[in-house]
Amino acid sequence: MTSPAQIAPARGKLGVLLVGLGAVATTTIAGVFAIRKGIALPIGSLTQMGTIRLGKRTEGRSPKIKDFVPLADLADIVFGGWDIFEEDSYAAARTAGVLETSQLDRIRGELEAIRPMPAVFDQRYVKRLQGPNVKRGKNKRDLAEQVIADIRAFKETHGCDRLVMVWTGSTEVYMKETAVHASLASFEKGLEQSDDAIPSSMVYAYAALREGIPFANAAPNLTADIPAMLELAARTGSPVAGNDMKTGQTLIKTIIAPGLKARLLGVRGWYSTNILGNRDGEVLDDPESFKTKEESKKSALDYIFQPHLYPELYKDLCHVVRINYYPPRGDNKEGWDNIDLIGWLGYPMQLKINFLCRDSILAAPIVLDSALFLDLAKRAGMSCIQEWLSFYFKAPMHAPEVYPEHDLFIQLMKLKNTLRHMQGEELITHLGREYYD
Repeated sequence: MTSPAQIAPARGKLGVLLVGLGAVATTTIAGVFAIRKGIALPIGSLTQMGTIRLGKRTEGRSPKIKDFVPLADLADIVFGGWDIFEEDSYAAARTAGVLETSQLDRIRGELEAIRPMPAVFDQRYVKRLQGPNVKRGKNKRDLAEQVIADIRAFKETHGCDRLVMVWTGSTEVYMKETAVHASLASFEKGLEQSDDAIPSSMVYAYAALREGIPFANAAPNLTADIPAMLELAARTGSPVAGNDMKTGQTLIKTIIAPGLKARLLGVRGWYSTNILGNRDGEVLDDPESFKTKEESKKSALDYIFQPHLYPELYKDLCHVVRINYYPPRGDNKEGWDNIDLIGWLGYPMQLKINFLCRDSILAAPIVLDSALFLDLAKRAGMSCIQEWLSFYFKAPMHAPEVYPEHDLFIQLMKLKNTLRHMQGEELITHLGREYYD
C-alpha cells in the first residue's frame, strides 16, 4: 500500500474500454452522459454519492468519497469498446431497451459517436450469440496483438492519459483451470497454438494486462482469475478485480444472509429462481453458460453461513438456483427467493422475497465505480488482485490462501478502510469504547 504523497493525481482523460457494448455497457455510457448534462442523478454509485466517515463520530467529518480520494472526474471519461454487432451505442441502447427513447435522444449525439471496434469472438464459448463485427487472425496470439493495437490507437486518437478495461460481455461456457493457465509462459504458448482453454475473455484480459491497464471482469468467466494473468498483472503493475457483478438476486442474498447469521437463525433451504429476457438471459439459456453463472451465484451463501463453524444451523442447507429465459420480460429481471428458516427450539419459519429489478440499471453504477476505483488503485501503485473491491462482485477474486469474503457489510467496511488507509486516516473499527470508558 502507498502513502498519500505517492498517489498520482487524476490528470487528463481516462479511457474506459468496455468489452461488449450491450445493455450493461450502453446503460453505463448513457448514464454518465446524462449525469454530465445534469439530467439524471448517479444513484447507486458509491464513487459519486457515497460518503466516508473520518475519525470519531463526534468529529462530524463525513466527506463524499469523490472529494476524499483523487478519483477521475466524470467529465474526463472517454468511452470506447468492442462488440460483435456493428451498431453505434445509441442504436445498441435502443436495441437493449433499458432506457427510454426520450432520455436517449437527449444524449443521442454523444452515443452515436461511440462505434464498436471488431470483437474477438468465438461462438464455441457463447453458443447463443453470433454477429458480423468479428476479428480474424491466424491464431489467438494474433488476435491479442490486434486488441493491443486497438488499445494503443484508441489512447492516441482520444488523447487519453490512462486506460481501464472492463469485460461487460456475455457469460462464457463453464471452464476450469488447466495447465495452459499455470504460468505466463504456458499461456503465451497456448495463444500461439490457439488452445481451446483460452476463451475470448482471456484474450482481452491478456491484452489489457500486457499494456499495464487495470482490468475488471463483470461476468462469472474464469478470465483473469488464473496464475498466468496474475503473474502478468504483477509484472506490469496492473490492478485486477472481479468476478461477476453483484446486482439483483445475489445482492439481496449478501444483504439478507449476514443478518440471518448474525441472529443465529438456521436456514434449511434457499430456493432462488430468476426470469429475464435480455441478451444475458438468452446466453444463459445455454446449459454450459448457465453452469458458469450457477457456480458464481451459489458460492456466496456457503461462505457467509460458514457451515463448518455452524453445522447445527447450516450444514444441510439445500440451495437451489434457477434462471429462466423469458423474452417478454426484457431487461426487467424478476427474482424470487423462498427461504426456509429454523428458529428458537427448532420452530420453522419462512421468508419470501420478490425482487422486480432492472439488471442493467443495477449493473451500470458498478461498472463506473469499478473503473474509477481501479484507476485510483493504478495511480496508487496497487497491482494484482484488489480484494477491497469485492463489494461489487458475486465471486470476488482473493488470495489462494484465504476464503473470499461475501458479507456485503464486511466488504463495504474493507473498501472504506482501504480508502482511509490510502489517505493516511485512522481505520474505523467501530469499537467505540472511548465514549464510555
